[in-house]
Amino acid sequence: MELADIKALIADFEAGSIRELNIEDGTFHLALSKNDNQSTGTSSVATMPATVATPTAVASTPVAVAAAPAVTENVEYIKAPLVGSVYLQATEGVDSFVEVGSEVKKGQTVAIIEAMKMMTEIKAPFSGKIADVLVKNEEIVEFDKPLFKVVRD
Repeated sequence: MELADIKALIADFEAGSIRELNIEDGTFHLALSKNDNQSTGTSSVATMPATVATPTAVASTPVAVAAAPAVTENVEYIKAPLVGSVYLQATEGVDSFVEVGSEVKKGQTVAIIEAMKMMTEIKAPFSGKIADVLVKNEEIVEFDKPLFKVVRD
């Protein structure tokens, strides 16, 4: 294959919708791919010039330091058992299932997580008092993300 043919083939490949192209002709082999993960083990990295941060003047203002919360041995977390959208109230316009300061009993519903159009009630695995709500209503949560900080009874 001539160099001009290869250049034309590459240009057509880049402009087209084909994701991969492999051509073998005797001892000649050409592999083109638009996929992200390459199996050849070789990669080319484009280098970019480094940017230098210019120093700027920072105003000296006092910063208030919050007092560290008291460490409580019986603090535990209610975590998300699945990925989805968390709802802190049953329907819009009604009170939340729990708020900071609420007493919860083991088995009490504290939130709902919607995943794939299925609603899953999140129940407290133990009794205690809600110390902090760590998510916002309708926030998307990952598996095992802490939802509530609870001081156990």
